[in-house]
Amino acid sequence: MKIGVIGTGLMGSPMALRLLSAGHRVWVYNRSPERLKPLELAGATVCPTPLALAETVEAVIFMVTNGEAVRSLLDDMGLRGQTASPEANSPSPLSTCAIIQMGTIAPAESQALSQSVAEVGGTYLEAPVLGSIPEAKNGKLIIMVGAADEAYQRWQPLLACLGSTIYHVGPVGSAATLKLAMNQLIGSLTAAFAQSLGLVQAAGIDVETFMSVVRQSALYAPTFDKKLQRMQTRQFADPNFPTKHLLKDMGLFVAAAEAAGLLALPAESVRQLVDQAVEAGFADDDYAALYNIVSPLPNAD
Repeated sequence: MKIGVIGTGLMGSPMALRLLSAGHRVWVYNRSPERLKPLELAGATVCPTPLALAETVEAVIFMVTNGEAVRSLLDDMGLRGQTASPEANSPSPLSTCAIIQMGTIAPAESQALSQSVAEVGGTYLEAPVLGSIPEAKNGKLIIMVGAADEAYQRWQPLLACLGSTIYHVGPVGSAATLKLAMNQLIGSLTAAFAQSLGLVQAAGIDVETFMSVVRQSALYAPTFDKKLQRMQTRQFADPNFPTKHLLKDMGLFVAAAEAAGLLALPAESVRQLVDQAVEAGFADDDYAALYNIVSPLPNAD
């Protein structure tokens, strides 16, 4: 198939490579064009504009920072001012290619984007993922889809190139909500583990004894072992998921929880910790840098 990928950062790039390895023809666009050279060398076609990409492919995968970026790029692809009326001189490019939004955005943003795409005769799916760079490279992402049944059935085989487990959660908005619920757990589990690890180390308790107890208990989560070495060594460079992205997602969760009438205070407390990590200079580092906030180095400023 002819597939476009917009947003070739930490996740978008390995996803594009995965599609190429599965035999698809891939067109790519990124607002930072220097990121496109490795994909071009691997066989992808670089597009000068989002519109040129949309006019070429059958589906466009978005893996960009936030809902505002998605909306701006769709406008660049011809969404702004377009209608599906028969009187239009030419159909919108968005009526001939499906939009598959795979980043983490607010449910209301996703629903609004879906409505806008539908108004020009297009198809929209939300398909946020769980997993990071290794899973993207190996096609082992967990993919949550919010879409009409027909759209899900049509594009499930393409998504299967990227993910080993795919859930059709429900209509647009439902998968975006589930994704926020998952990312709230990422932030809260990491913050809780960082605090427990900090207390154990401050008391001089052997960390391996602590981990042995945790691993044998119902409290264990695999993310604890994934982040343990980073926290012990305080090495947070080369992230799979930067702190600044977790901050955005925790903020989206808090807003969604409050809109649903839930008490968002626990998540808001974690969001504030993540915000402190960003303010401390860890925005582009791994979110395990939360450890430096809850357990700062002695005499650290």
